[in-house]
Amino acid sequence: MNSAKVFIIAIGLIAMGLLANASLFVVQEQQVALLLRLGEIVDSDYEPGLHFKAPLIQEVVKFDKRIQTLDAEPESFVTGEQKFVVVDSFAKWRIADVAQYFRSTRGDLRTTSRLLLARINAALRDEFGKRTIQEVVSGERAEIMRKLAADANEVSSDLGVEIVDVRIKQIDFEERISENIYERMRTERQRVASELRAQGAEEAEKIRADADRQRTEIQADAYREAEFLRGEGEAKATEVYAGAFEKNAEFYGFWRSLTAYREVFQDGGGMMVLDPSSEFFRYFSKDGLMER
Repeated sequence: MNSAKVFIIAIGLIAMGLLANASLFVVQEQQVALLLRLGEIVDSDYEPGLHFKAPLIQEVVKFDKRIQTLDAEPESFVTGEQKFVVVDSFAKWRIADVAQYFRSTRGDLRTTSRLLLARINAALRDEFGKRTIQEVVSGERAEIMRKLAADANEVSSDLGVEIVDVRIKQIDFEERISENIYERMRTERQRVASELRAQGAEEAEKIRADADRQRTEIQADAYREAEFLRGEGEAKATEVYAGAFEKNAEFYGFWRSLTAYREVFQDGGGMMVLDPSSEFFRYFSKDGLMER
């Protein structure tokens, strides 16, 4: 009998535990919850903590209410100039109305991502279609992102979500257009390089011409100075010779003759055909020496 009572009590406790487990649920701080009865929403206003539900006929669905990131694949858009640009963007979103979120997407993240991408791309297409490439690349990017977030949030309200932010990571041209742009950039850089080389060559010619002019002037000045010094030296030598001649004309004549002999016969192979009694050889004869 005691064993039967213990068994019954154990069965009762287990049943109570199962009933309590089926009747209680906990909502975490980072969660939002829906109470469903046969697939229909009964309640959605749950604060974090412990809550009750009817077992078997009611179920609880929980979702993360923290900010989520939607990283989109790069998409091609047309600017106001009818130029194609490839935009890589991402969005930050979170659940704002859990009941509407469940009714719109059944809580499926893939469905949510697909619907949000369609709305965000539509907002991007509208914004890029109203602006030039210069404006979307640099001039008004901050304004574009602010407007994008506001527009995307407005068109996504029917999904029960809030678009916190939309950011553009990169804006690029299509590959064909990029090649044309890069080719124009290369051509422009080559033109600038050619101009700089031409200017450098012109400046180099000016420097060489100036250097040649300075060299010619220096050589001319040096030649003039050398000629002036040579003239002074020759004048001085002539003056010395004249003084020597005045003091001893005979010795001067003898010295001049020796100088002439040395210049004529210095190589040892000189030959002259002259009369021995010529004035040139007067100091070669004994009589000539005696006379002098």
